[in-house]
Parts: sequence; C-alpha cells; structure tokens
Amino acid sequence: MNALAQLGMVSENPRNNQVSADLHENIEDRKDYFIERDGMRFAGTHLLVDLWDATSLDNPEEIDRVLREAAVVAGATILHSHFHHFSPNGGVSGVVVLAESHISIHTWPERNFAALDIFMCGSCDPYTSIPVLQRFFKPERIVLDEQRRGRENL
Repeated sequence: MNALAQLGMVSENPRNNQVSADLHENIEDRKDYFIERDGMRFAGTHLLVDLWDATSLDNPEEIDRVLREAAVVAGATILHSHFHHFSPNGGVSGVVVLAESHISIHTWPERNFAALDIFMCGSCDPYTSIPVLQRFFKPERIVLDEQRRGRENL
C-alpha cells in the first residue's frame, strides 16, 4: 500500500473513467498545454472561489455530482474524485482530479461557507464553472481571485 493510501488520500474505489498516459509516446508528439494570453505565457488559470451564505454544503454525493458538472462545462477531462464527509458539523472536503489539474472544495455548513480551488490548464475555461456552482450552492456572495500559474516572460 502506498503512503497516500495509508493516509486515506486515495479513493478505494476510483471512478471507471481513469486514464493512463501512454508512456511510449514520442516526445516530439507531446502537446504543450501552456496558454498565451494578454502577452503572457502561463501553465493555467487557478481560481480561488469563496462562497458565502451558501446552501447544500453537507452532501458529498451531490457536491461530487456538481463539481463534475462544473468540470465538464469547463471542457475538462475527469480522471477521478474523492470526497470525505466530516461529523458532527457535516462539512465536506474533496477533489475532482482532472487531466488538466483539479477542482477541490472544503465546506463549513455551520458557517454557510465553502472554499473552492479550480485550477485548469490548456484550453479549459474555469470561469464557465462559476454559474454551475452558483445554481447549486446559491451563495449570497462570491469572492473570486485569479492566479496565473507558471508565468513566463515573453
């Protein structure tokens, strides 16, 4: 058993849609997923999303479903997901692992608050995930911060 599994960080039942890279692919055929936008080259867009006065923060199965929908809408490829339900407050922590990176969430139902990270590279648009989150969690307020990860000078 590997170290992550011992810590409970690896799902015992990974989703059936996991994909493995072809280790024998030609190096010259590899695609560069860095983005060029606004005179900048970078690895991907990382959104930090705080949802305040939100609802539906305590059901890991529904949160899994919604984060998967948000990933698909953004054009991402889902590899697998894992969620944990805490007690007694009912908070949820979890991640949807993407070929293009991840969407993670941590919820505090007792405070009607959720913190999400949406990091995507390539042609995915993490901003298109926001309406999906709004529709499900119904937050009164959203605080959004963007980081461009892996910035290079052109």
